[in-house]
Amino acid sequence: MIRRSRIVLADDHPILLAGLRNLIQPEADLEIVGEALNGLAALKVIRERQPDIAVVDLSMPELNGISLSRRLALEMPSVRVLVLTLHEDRAFLKQAIDAGVRGYVLKRSAAESLVHAIRAVLACGLYVDPAIANNLFEVNLKRVGRHRNNAITLELTDRETEVLRCVALGFSNKEIANQLGLGVKSIETYKARGLQKLGFKSRVEIVRYASTQGWLADARCQSW
Repeated sequence: MIRRSRIVLADDHPILLAGLRNLIQPEADLEIVGEALNGLAALKVIRERQPDIAVVDLSMPELNGISLSRRLALEMPSVRVLVLTLHEDRAFLKQAIDAGVRGYVLKRSAAESLVHAIRAVLACGLYVDPAIANNLFEVNLKRVGRHRNNAITLELTDRETEVLRCVALGFSNKEIANQLGLGVKSIETYKARGLQKLGFKSRVEIVRYASTQGWLADARCQSW
């Protein structure tokens, strides 16, 4: 029997809340266990229901998504927070990440990417909407020159590059294996080799590098 991940939804617009519900309910591995129309109500529901993930509007009244995430980080760190927002500028994104938000999805992208973003946060720990991922990291070209970046890219095989790109987009090893027609062990091997060549130890470093290489322009895992 599939374990269903428990989700709380919070948005002060009932129509949008209904839309989010309609996106999630058909998924066999996801279960909505609570809903709220403002931040304080969301905090109450999350405390009661103890979900795996809370999908919340960034700009809710009474307690916004960033403040809610800070509260949850202190009280219930096991609850992951994914925010939905209209804001595409770096300031909001940085505030959210600093507050402990694990997923940042633009409302205009929700219909296409919300379910994937939820699974990515549950599996990998971090998801940033590809439309704004480049805003998360500022590249210091004086410190990391184009020549160095290009040299690193040449060291990766095509398969290592593809696997790391999929990792940066938030796909799990199992999802990458299914999409590329490979075994999970092979994906783990390509990922490990790529990380070793680049000298990286975390997914955040992969996302940073992916943004400098333009890997995040296409949100699909399989690009060929």
